[in-house]
Amino acid sequence: MSVGTVMAEARQEAGLTVAQLSERTRIREAIIEGIERDDFSSCGGDFYARGHIRAIASALGLDPEAMVRQYEAETRGSYQPVRAAEVFKADRLLSGGMRRSGWTAVIAVAAALVAVFALTRLFGGSAEETVKQAPAAGQVQNAVSKPERAAPAAPAAPERVTVKISTVRPAWLNVQDAKGKELFEGVLPGGKTSTWTSKSRLRITFGDAGAVKVEVNGRQLGSPGRDGQMVRRTYGPQSPAPR
Repeated sequence: MSVGTVMAEARQEAGLTVAQLSERTRIREAIIEGIERDDFSSCGGDFYARGHIRAIASALGLDPEAMVRQYEAETRGSYQPVRAAEVFKADRLLSGGMRRSGWTAVIAVAAALVAVFALTRLFGGSAEETVKQAPAAGQVQNAVSKPERAAPAAPAAPERVTVKISTVRPAWLNVQDAKGKELFEGVLPGGKTSTWTSKSRLRITFGDAGAVKVEVNGRQLGSPGRDGQMVRRTYGPQSPAPR
């Protein structure tokens, strides 16, 4: 029996289909079918045909070398032997070309870097000068971490007026609010302190201006007039000064 017939019968006895044998050997189904018909033209040459025969024989439990010798005897003169060195020659040429291409790419990148460096020196100064001009990382951090101090906010204006009157001797007073309502009228004894508060303003009449000391919203204003002088003053929340 021929090589193809032996392999076909061995495959059938093993209960394998062509597809299953192809999966085991990683050989295309069309090539296996051709070998079983003793058609080795699809193998791509004598060298590859020997390799396929060895792989199929091993998968089917046959003697690979015996099958190769039978193949050689049956096809003597039909196929020109192909040496392994010639088969892998193309691979060496291809890999050598790839290595040359790789070196070409490296040389191109190096040339580009040299060109960039030259342009930097020509138009932008030296690399050392560029580094000197860049701010230090600590300086940048300090600039960010030290925000400018905001100006202190102005104290809020009081929402009401508070008038405190202290007498050095008995003195007559009349105190009215903004609507003219009388809050106090009479004589304060000497050495006494009284306080009045209003949301808008206070109008005070002093019978003896020199006998009293006035404090408005925490600010000492002193006496509103001379001894024995009758004066009238109006005090509001926005200004501690009399008006």
